[in-house]
Amino acid sequence: MRPTRTGELAAYALPALPLALLTLPLYVLVPAFYARELMLPIASVGSALLAVRIIDALADPLTGLFVDRWKPAFGRRRIWVLLASLPTALGTFLVFTPPADAGLFYLTFWGVILSVASTAVLVPYAAWGAELATDYAGRARVTAWRETFALVGTLLALFAQALVPMAGFAGEGAVLFALGLFTLITLPIASLFCVARVAEPRDHSKKPLPLRESLAQLVANRPFIRLIFAFLLNGFANGFPATLFLFYVSEKLEAAAMAGPLLVLYFLCGLAGVPFWLWLARKTSKHVAWCLGMALACLCFAPAPFLCAGDVALFAAVCIGTGLALGADLVLPPAIQADVIDVDTATTGEQRSGLYFAAWGLATKLALALAVGVAFPLLGATGFDPGAGLRSDAGLVMLGFLYAGLPIVLKIGAAALMWRFPVDAQMQADLRAQIEAR
Repeated sequence: MRPTRTGELAAYALPALPLALLTLPLYVLVPAFYARELMLPIASVGSALLAVRIIDALADPLTGLFVDRWKPAFGRRRIWVLLASLPTALGTFLVFTPPADAGLFYLTFWGVILSVASTAVLVPYAAWGAELATDYAGRARVTAWRETFALVGTLLALFAQALVPMAGFAGEGAVLFALGLFTLITLPIASLFCVARVAEPRDHSKKPLPLRESLAQLVANRPFIRLIFAFLLNGFANGFPATLFLFYVSEKLEAAAMAGPLLVLYFLCGLAGVPFWLWLARKTSKHVAWCLGMALACLCFAPAPFLCAGDVALFAAVCIGTGLALGADLVLPPAIQADVIDVDTATTGEQRSGLYFAAWGLATKLALALAVGVAFPLLGATGFDPGAGLRSDAGLVMLGFLYAGLPIVLKIGAAALMWRFPVDAQMQADLRAQIEAR
């Protein structure tokens, strides 16, 4: 099945908008808010968020297995998107609006609830998108629609930082409250509209595999293993600037007031770059285009560790270049993931998109958790802790290295893995022919 109507693609992509409203604040605003406003030690906040992700990691494979095996008449993807949206929205609201005396237990407990509930939405939602189109280029189009809506949601989260104070409500707490309330209302509505307008595609499974054989076949899928390691490295690289952006701008550049405009610039460039990366993927291949996107990010990140207080204009140029590269990171890897699932379906006779995207989600969470778990303790060890009023020269050097230097090394490794990736348009077309012939 391949959606050709714009309305169907838009309906599928709609839940990505409120889901994005929880993603950026959770990794950028929430750690800074709990550390600065609630006065929790920065290293402890990092450890709490790492614990949340470790616990949450157990939910991914279980969710993936279940959403593949349970096949209700309503649809094995749609039912989860519909049912899990409300607890996800509620968990977002509670994490974003902690009471004044909230401590690490509150952050950890509600963070786990939010992460597990969101997994129950995101895994079947991504699997659904992978199955909506069966051709090489069409999959990139589906992910482009979804990630464009996600970028719009991210921009709304950023604009809220300016609009909420204009309405007379000052402080990060007011911004998080507004975002949490908006998500609480819109995510269930968007999910209901999506489920009502978009049908599930045909399930090409011919036989269910025993659990042990199922996992063995996943490990034996060499293109998938290669892709997942590249994605883990690239996600680890992206996790550092996502987590440290506010600290970098406010402490290293000493331009806290510019954090919002710079983030808006970054994501606007990401939105603008999506059509280019789709075009480049058609002209070359999805994996080559992604490698070139990572190379652009490395080039643009290179000056960032050496910038000093007041270098806002130079950092704006960094944001423009890395923002353009962001479009490649968002659109192309999920489209490639759908292709490597075809390798498994053609081999095993079972369409297990849920399990594969669960592994994908697990890699994403591990990468972000590692970034938080590595960055905050290293910053604390070098004398950088804004909550305690610590800001040493060594801490600022470490901040610059973690924000941009280490991501360059990690992205080079990811690009090296993907440069000669074996699944191209011809191989994917052959795989689909095998699957359809059954």
